[in-house]
Amino acid sequence: MNGGRVVDRGAPLFPEQRKRHRVYRGLTERQERFFDWVAGVVIVLFIAAWVGAIVVTRRQEAAEAAVPVVRQVTSAIMQPGGPKTAYINDAMLAFLNPLRGQSGQVMFTTQTPNAPIVPRAPNGATAVLSKGTTEVSSSFTAPSNPGIYDLAVKLNQTTQAVKDFSVITLVPFSEKQSGKIGLYYLGSWPFERGGKPKTTAYANPSGFIEVTPQNADTYVSTHFKLRDFLTKGQADVWPKYLLLNPKLLDKLELTIQELEAEGHPVGHMTLMSGFRAPNYNYTGGNTRGRANLSRHMYGDASDVFVDNDGDRMEDDLNHDGRVDIRDAQVIAAAADRVERKYPSLTGGIGVYSASSGHGPFVHIDVRGYRARWRGTGNG
Repeated sequence: MNGGRVVDRGAPLFPEQRKRHRVYRGLTERQERFFDWVAGVVIVLFIAAWVGAIVVTRRQEAAEAAVPVVRQVTSAIMQPGGPKTAYINDAMLAFLNPLRGQSGQVMFTTQTPNAPIVPRAPNGATAVLSKGTTEVSSSFTAPSNPGIYDLAVKLNQTTQAVKDFSVITLVPFSEKQSGKIGLYYLGSWPFERGGKPKTTAYANPSGFIEVTPQNADTYVSTHFKLRDFLTKGQADVWPKYLLLNPKLLDKLELTIQELEAEGHPVGHMTLMSGFRAPNYNYTGGNTRGRANLSRHMYGDASDVFVDNDGDRMEDDLNHDGRVDIRDAQVIAAAADRVERKYPSLTGGIGVYSASSGHGPFVHIDVRGYRARWRGTGNG
């Protein structure tokens, strides 16, 4: 009794207590806590199962959606009328691999105007050749105007740039008049004025790479640029013109790989001499030791030595404490191994001793038949 009101002391004072009292009537407080814990675990397991079911369903939907994409890409590369591809991968560009050589490090190909760049391209694939931001061709043929072009491949509506690779259209040999193209003097090739060479390797070249101050630093392989192969002299005359066989770059890069595999790191390989125009080969610089039919005049020969320390001399490759012809022989042996592995790169290898004007070096070419010699002077 309290002020005339009757108080039920057994009734809960708050709504939560009344609800709890109704649900758990007859349970002890400890039993109520246990029941709460079990109920919470059941709820958590139910939520986890629900989320897991959603994830599995979405994964199945994604997998089912991926199958048509794979079929789409395969169909597009194999069938001209197939669905449009979403991308072009490296496998689709494998038909260009021969242009990079056995080393995989050649970065250019040369062709006369309007000549095919590759023997055969996949059905539905076209080339996009451009200079800067200007597209100049949409087929796998060299542009009609001489120059250096970037290459991309277009398959249906997708275009993929071919990284670190250039297509070079040559200036035709017929552009040379009176031994010159423009102001740049080249001279005459051995059989240009008559006679017949014993092999096509000594026939007149088909054309020349035009080199300007703007493109001289174009990489033609991993370790070499266009300017490395220019004939010495005529320093202020531009454009300049040269011959350069991609097979030579392939052989040089493979020789570097062989040296490094044998424990001779090559940070820098110096090119003493690359292309020599006929006029320079016969009259320029020290002509002692130069052949009248030098492969340098055909753009497939080079005189090289390893110079990692930058002293402009051959390095001590055999680690005997001196620099002499034995170090050049280390390079020659590496080039010889390349020829045995890749007969298509067979050519000349000449080992030269030091003279008053230079240290030891090695002549390497890809003339097409085996030649070996030891020499003095300039190769």
